Amino acid sequence: MTPTTSLGATRVEHDLIGEREIPVDVYWGVHTLRALENFPITGVPIGQSPHLVVALAAVKQAAAAANHELGLLDDARHDAIRQACEEIRAGALVDQFVVDVIQGGAGTSTNMNANEVIANRALEILGHAKGDHHVLHPNEHVNLSQSTNDVYPTAVKISIILATRSLLDAMARLEASFAAKAVEFREVLKMGRTQLQDAVPMTLGQEFGTYAQMIAEDRAVLSEAVLLLHEINLGATAIGTMLNAPAGYVEIACHHLGELTGLPLETAVDLIEATQDCGAFVQVSGTLKRVAVKLSKICNDLRLLSSGPRAGLNEINLPPVQAGSSIMPGKVNPVIPEVVNQVAFQIIGHDVTVSMAAEAGQLQLNAFEPVICYSLASGISRLEQAITVLSERCVDGITANVALLRAEVEHSIGLVTALNPYIGYEAATDVAKEALATGRGVAELVLERGLLPPEQLAAILRPETLANLGPKPPTR
Repeated sequence: MTPTTSLGATRVEHDLIGEREIPVDVYWGVHTLRALENFPITGVPIGQSPHLVVALAAVKQAAAAANHELGLLDDARHDAIRQACEEIRAGALVDQFVVDVIQGGAGTSTNMNANEVIANRALEILGHAKGDHHVLHPNEHVNLSQSTNDVYPTAVKISIILATRSLLDAMARLEASFAAKAVEFREVLKMGRTQLQDAVPMTLGQEFGTYAQMIAEDRAVLSEAVLLLHEINLGATAIGTMLNAPAGYVEIACHHLGELTGLPLETAVDLIEATQDCGAFVQVSGTLKRVAVKLSKICNDLRLLSSGPRAGLNEINLPPVQAGSSIMPGKVNPVIPEVVNQVAFQIIGHDVTVSMAAEAGQLQLNAFEPVICYSLASGISRLEQAITVLSERCVDGITANVALLRAEVEHSIGLVTALNPYIGYEAATDVAKEALATGRGVAELVLERGLLPPEQLAAILRPETLANLGPKPPTR
């Protein structure tokens, strides 16, 4: 829905298309109004991506500082723009960033929205009314030496870097949760499975330790991928030729932006290439997909291991967090792993979107960076929340059904593989056949046949031996 002018006072602004009335109290202007009318797509305004708003304000502040240093922006205008940007970076006026996250124009509407909000706030700081653009203009002053085509990609990269920091923290928390369970379950013996069939013994601690290691590896890979986003094209202007950017601006603007954000930003070696290339976004998206795929696999395991409690594996217990059925009393479902699965599915879909958008760029610009930005930003945010919920409301509270796990090992045919070095292949095969035919336990049959003395069998069946955690008893 677009804003109406019948509910209060208005001011008149004009653009290439003509004049429009703007609600007098808003900080955005005519370009933003056009975008509101043209792109009622998701209903999600860019203000709901706080990292993007902060990044846009940082870029505009850095550009103003560079223009001021080069003598292109006077003290009064520079100071007003700087203060407006600092306020926005501190969280002010987020509700004025209203254009839809998905838009045509390669992000022009987002850049215009930022220019107008910063200009009108700067006008207030100077003692003038919003819309008094002959004093300070959104394009002439706030957008000086810039183009959407260098501002928007630079801001998107910074926003993704900032968002990923929180995601990496959440991943570290999940890794620690699994690692703690690996220690807690270190001596809990169970059967390992391949292709859902009994394989050989292991410990539940080893199983959970594997999950911790999977998360650790993905944290490292994601951290490395994000490094690619530190190369920016600020100063490239329209297509990378630096048209309308004064000599020295590129270096000075990058320096100021690095100081404002605390990031080790570098100007791309080839600004024409950097303005059209979305390879860094593709790399980050693919890494997020990797995280999602592996996280979903872990959640599949948690659901399977906790299945039952009577007709499933029932090896572990997930914390009961809510009733599971409106018709079946007493039923509790694995809702936390289920919601994480669904977030993972969405991340995988986002990666397809990013890939298609990056591929669809033509010549000197990619017009589809808004959907890339939205896909990455929303995916990172949801993944962070899902991982946090998984840590706090599921993994931390998992318990093991120790006795059941031990009994499964002792009755599993897979146990004969561990006994093979001690009793020989032929004897192990005979024991396996009888165990399968009678349902009796392997250990029971070994003792009954006198194949091993009780004390040696007990030593072999220790978790340290079966799971290869320590020295093995001598073979015969």
